Amino acid sequence: MLRYLRGRFVRVAPIWLLALACALAALPAKGADRAELASDYEGKIVPFLQTYCLDCHSSESPEAGLDLTKYRSLEEVTTVGRKKWSSVLDMLVNGSMPPEDADQPNAEELQLALSWTQSALASIDCSGSVQPGRETVRRLNRIEYENTIRDLVGIEYQATDTLPADDVGYGFDNIGDVLSTSPLLFEKFYEAAEEIASQAIVVDERSLIPRRDLPLGEFNLRSGKASGNRLTFASNNVGRFEVELEPGRYTLAVYAYASQSGDEPAKMSVQLGKKEKETFSVRNTSASEKPFEISTRLPRGKQIIEVAFLNDHYDPGNPDPNRRDRNLFINKIELIGPDHNIAALYPESHKQIIFVRPGEKGLDELQAAQQVIARFASKAFRRPVTNGEMERLMILYGLAKQDGLNFEGSIREVVVGILCSPHFLFKVEGGQVENEVYTLNDYELATRLSYFLWSTMPDDELLMHAWKGTLRQNLDAQVKRMLADPKAIALTKNFAGQWLEMRKLETVQPDRRKFRDFSSELAEDMRTETERFFQSIVEEDRSVLDLLAADYSFLNERLAKHYGIDGVYGDEFRKVPLADPNRGGILTQASVLTVTSNPTRTSPVKRGKWILDNVLGTPPPSPPANVPTLESQKKLTGSLRQRMKEHRENAACASCHARMDPIGFALENFDAIGKWRSKDEGFDIDASGELPSGTKFDGAGGLKKLLLDERKDEFVHNLIVKTMTYALGRGVEYYDECAIRQIQADMAQQGFHYSAMIHAIVHSEPFQKRGG
Repeated sequence: MLRYLRGRFVRVAPIWLLALACALAALPAKGADRAELASDYEGKIVPFLQTYCLDCHSSESPEAGLDLTKYRSLEEVTTVGRKKWSSVLDMLVNGSMPPEDADQPNAEELQLALSWTQSALASIDCSGSVQPGRETVRRLNRIEYENTIRDLVGIEYQATDTLPADDVGYGFDNIGDVLSTSPLLFEKFYEAAEEIASQAIVVDERSLIPRRDLPLGEFNLRSGKASGNRLTFASNNVGRFEVELEPGRYTLAVYAYASQSGDEPAKMSVQLGKKEKETFSVRNTSASEKPFEISTRLPRGKQIIEVAFLNDHYDPGNPDPNRRDRNLFINKIELIGPDHNIAALYPESHKQIIFVRPGEKGLDELQAAQQVIARFASKAFRRPVTNGEMERLMILYGLAKQDGLNFEGSIREVVVGILCSPHFLFKVEGGQVENEVYTLNDYELATRLSYFLWSTMPDDELLMHAWKGTLRQNLDAQVKRMLADPKAIALTKNFAGQWLEMRKLETVQPDRRKFRDFSSELAEDMRTETERFFQSIVEEDRSVLDLLAADYSFLNERLAKHYGIDGVYGDEFRKVPLADPNRGGILTQASVLTVTSNPTRTSPVKRGKWILDNVLGTPPPSPPANVPTLESQKKLTGSLRQRMKEHRENAACASCHARMDPIGFALENFDAIGKWRSKDEGFDIDASGELPSGTKFDGAGGLKKLLLDERKDEFVHNLIVKTMTYALGRGVEYYDECAIRQIQADMAQQGFHYSAMIHAIVHSEPFQKRGG
């Protein structure tokens, strides 16, 4: 059908076809009988293709690269051709195929093609051999790297501040296909490894001894008064300072220089305590980094520190003006000590890595190095280090020793090398034989499990089960333990944070003139509410349907006032019951409502699209490039709903808005930052909606009821798809559908508890195996 639009004719789908397509898309995929579908392909669809499609989509150079003659059976359509046939369905829906200058099918023929294609894509044969899929060997993303360094090395390293941002695929930043590498990135990893190893390992134990600068301005002089940050002795003089000390050995470091006169250098006397006193010749005429030092052991109590200038000299007739006056200058006095119990001063990171030193447990230096390196490398590689790897790491240790480094310094160099190894930076798995299904070994399974639930490396308990070969028989117990561990907050921060698009709250900027209540603090409260809410689903093992239906949330005073809820006081978040049916669940939380709005107004389109994509897993196609925006159509007047109705009368717009707008308008009582309202720019808000299928609902409460009553299966299916995408680090493909349906069946039997989904995913073929 041709319509005249913006100065030219464009092709649009007939309204009856749009309604049919939307109705088909809204139906749950029931999967028609495959034998019947296969028969219909040969008897009905192939003739349709021959009549209307193959003139363009066949031969060596088919239009758009789509050769429909390649798909000779239902099996090929629903497997290798699944993505291509999904685009065929889109083209049939939006009327772009067949093209307007070709023969056109009648309504009955087109309805047949649409119905068959939708049913074929919904069907799947689970009786054949398993194809578990294959995740691209991928590196750790920034958050995983940061968490792994924390657990491996024992320090907090801010990788998100030093490493470039990760690319996103399928909505997540842990997807192997998009986690690219480059020489610049590897240089960043090397710099990070240097910084981490230097911070974690103490090379010189003297650096651990406490040091403090004495306040020079507080020294008592025999004559005159000290001032500023330097002691100046223009004549013979003494400066004294009293300090309260613990017992132990101390060193006094005096940084001094002098102007010279006469035949001998300036003489400086330094005293530490009652007994230790020494005289130094100060020959340098400018400040030096090398101090004059004395050391002694002191008892507990007040101790005297004294510095004195002993040999003042004045020679006014000297022809060299720089040699006429001898003065002493002290620019710093540092007290170092006590040096007892140094072992207790080592940071935990050092003790975690260097757990044994030469001379301990009867080990010589080489034996101690081997034990330290083997344990660290095995933890870093998340599996036992091989003999060949140990040989190379010990060569690196030997080279460091040849360079004159001590034991700790040489270990530090090896740690840098390990942190730059692909076996640390990448999740490396077996299964390299073509067409071979590979079952992950226990170490690889432990790694998948820990990065799924914790976004970090396996802990000692997981690795111990992997070493014993007992992980699989203890898998359920380990999953239960891990979900109860505080590190499981990573599921909320990294999975839910990306699935629900919470990270956008860091950059969202509503118009402050229109939404004066909005602030960075309120945005953080919004994020905290959603995170605490999702975490409660995990910790309390509630039904995943509570993500939509819950009658409670987590609020503090500021957010409660934003929602118009009384009786909540203080900054602390607490669980709050919600009596209003229009509140409750993720759809009505301010976080979601804010990230799906425009800066100056709500966006029913964005909110509807967000629900179709993130809640139901049925995203609408991208809009045509020539469709004008709502704001560009100045002639549109009235309420937002009225303006959008005029906007949709453009047939090219209707194809995108038919499914999105009714859903988005159900949330119109919430403004662009999630605050309740009954009017918009003076117009009463109409929050009713009707889907192309004829289903009607009213407001947020009606929308939630619709989703739970009629679209529950789609929501659960989509949640599984999103969670599996995150767990596997790859997009979900057609061959994963059998596993997804089994997971969904297991959840239904167990009341849709969150843990039921996690356990089922972890036991699934795609999670446990890998394609060759």
